[in-house]
Amino acid sequence: MRERIGREGPLSVEAFMEACNGYYYATRDPLGAAGDFTTAPEISQMFGELVGAALADVWARAGRPAASYVELGPGRGTLASDALRALRSAGLQPPVHLVETSPALRQAQAALLPDARWHDDIGDLPTDRALLVVANEFLDALPVRQHVGGAERRVVLTPAGLAFERDGEITETSPARDAAVQALGRRLVHQGGTALLIDYGHERTAPGDTLQAVKSHRFATVLDQPGEQDITSHVDFRRLAEVARRAGAAVAGPVEQGPWLERLGIMVRARMLANAAPARAAEIEAARARLCRPDQMGSLFKVLAIHAPDWPTPAGL
Repeated sequence: MRERIGREGPLSVEAFMEACNGYYYATRDPLGAAGDFTTAPEISQMFGELVGAALADVWARAGRPAASYVELGPGRGTLASDALRALRSAGLQPPVHLVETSPALRQAQAALLPDARWHDDIGDLPTDRALLVVANEFLDALPVRQHVGGAERRVVLTPAGLAFERDGEITETSPARDAAVQALGRRLVHQGGTALLIDYGHERTAPGDTLQAVKSHRFATVLDQPGEQDITSHVDFRRLAEVARRAGAAVAGPVEQGPWLERLGIMVRARMLANAAPARAAEIEAARARLCRPDQMGSLFKVLAIHAPDWPTPAGL
């Protein structure tokens, strides 16, 4: 990054984030205790199972059409594996399509989902079936632009290292997120289907700097160790809902993750798992609490559904 800035001049926050995350995800599996962060599917099988159940329910209410399972940024494949188990129980065995560019993560996904097909972007997805789409902690890692007083915020090289060129009241936008949701919305309108977008963020557009870095399960300084830590920002769900509507899709939500999971039946599922494995009851309850409690993931994480106008609204929204 220092060489690039020295050669090209100051980089926008968007270009910096894109370069850092591109290298970061291409060169490692960042998940789990040995990695930098843990996502909901890695916390408990209940998360993926309920996502699958929600997709199975909306598919059945749509008339059980031919459909593909699609996941954007599927991590290790854990969510897909759990969701597909629920879909199979409902009578659907869909082809699996994963939008993933990381060689390291594709290898991990192949171990759980050997029949999957991989794609570099949404535009590569097949057009012959309805789409049942999940994007969990995918949008937060797409690059954002930051502006201060109308001027784009940039990263510069100083004698002390990398620094932001200007500070002040910051507004954030993400053309990359807009483009992804627009492409997804158009696909759903033309092919049928629904998408569950699950991420951390805010329901209303507001100014503020939400850029953050995580390393070894701790917050880190954004400009430290470029390419060696995960850089994300909060998702603006109101903005994405507007983009989806302009693409012709119907929108439901956003709602908080905790109440959504509770409406889908996570309490019942937790009791079933605890009854089947009493020795793990405390572990199962701790996982449920982590996913649902407002002071953990329950309020910060939101769920937004976008779907074809002639498809029903997914459950819980």
